[in-house]
Amino acid sequence: MAAGGVPDLLYGTAWKEDRTAALTELALRSGFRGIDTANQRRHYVEAGVGQALAAAYRAGVVTRADVFVQTKFTYQRGQDHRLPYDPAAPLSTQVAQSMASSLEHLGTDHVDSYVLHGPASGHGWSEDDVEAWAAMIRERDAGRTRLLGVSNVSPRHLLQMEAAGAEPPAFVQNRCFARLGWDRAVRAFCAERGIVYQGFSLLTANPEALQHPLVGRIAAREKATPAQVVFRFARAVGMLPLTGTSDPEHMRQDLASRGLSLSAEEVRAIESLAG
Repeated sequence: MAAGGVPDLLYGTAWKEDRTAALTELALRSGFRGIDTANQRRHYVEAGVGQALAAAYRAGVVTRADVFVQTKFTYQRGQDHRLPYDPAAPLSTQVAQSMASSLEHLGTDHVDSYVLHGPASGHGWSEDDVEAWAAMIRERDAGRTRLLGVSNVSPRHLLQMEAAGAEPPAFVQNRCFARLGWDRAVRAFCAERGIVYQGFSLLTANPEALQHPLVGRIAAREKATPAQVVFRFARAVGMLPLTGTSDPEHMRQDLASRGLSLSAEEVRAIESLAG
């Protein structure tokens, strides 16, 4: 693992339904040491992640201390009817109930990172976010998570959060589009403040980058795939990338991308693919 017990690649468990446990266990056996999930049954089966962790512990693949486990609190508007909290309860209570449910699903007394799964409004940091974030800080202070993060945020959210005097997040997790400079503005905000930027949909959001001749040339030289080049680039610019692949060979390739060589000039060129 990298500094602070944070790995340099996360395995994302969204949209895997009844394959969640098997694929998460396969990821752990393949060498992943960071697992991203959410207590949002609409897109995740968090209990399946817990089954995979338990199986990996029993088999001696990993111990709890070896694995960075990240989950999320999701507002009701991001959920379906299968809620991990009482919808009539105050937000701060919902945060605590969601965490208690996550710990039960995951078979642990703490997670390593607890992420606000998108702010309450697309327009800015709202009173709901202030309340939820304060409740998340209480969960951290009680020892139920080590670190806190926010996801699906714009520069405006982050600036307003900062202006409100909120404790800064350890992580920002966003969908990362090459055509927007790989989320340049948010990455710059994070870099200036020592926040770790987690990028997801690096492949699915960026087919044009994967097909770009520059990426193809580097892949050919390194005897690698375009996807491996993108993951290596992401780490070179200080990003913590997520991969959600369900393909065992792609899992091995994504982990092996650490060994690729990119020059500083190539990193700059990939960063500015979209101008």
